[in-house]
Amino acid sequence: MNKLPISTVFALGLSASSTALAAEKTVTLAVQNMYCAACPHTVKASLEPVPGVTKVAVSYKDKTAIVTFDDARTGVNALTTATTNAGYPSAPKG
Repeated sequence: MNKLPISTVFALGLSASSTALAAEKTVTLAVQNMYCAACPHTVKASLEPVPGVTKVAVSYKDKTAIVTFDDARTGVNALTTATTNAGYPSAPKG
């Protein structure tokens, strides 16, 4: 019977727990500079390639983007940077 050293068992437990701590989160971003009906398409296109993003819904009427993402792969800063780089500065809606 092979027994794993305690350090190996501990390391395996840590790697499993870090994945278990990841969660799907949703944030609503207030998006600036959306002045026409085509703008939401550009905002959505800027957010979809961000690693970890699983869903994007953009509203021209409300000037918002609702983004669902894996918080182990990305964060709100990456999302706001993506929209800002596309010409649409954003921030979490308070």
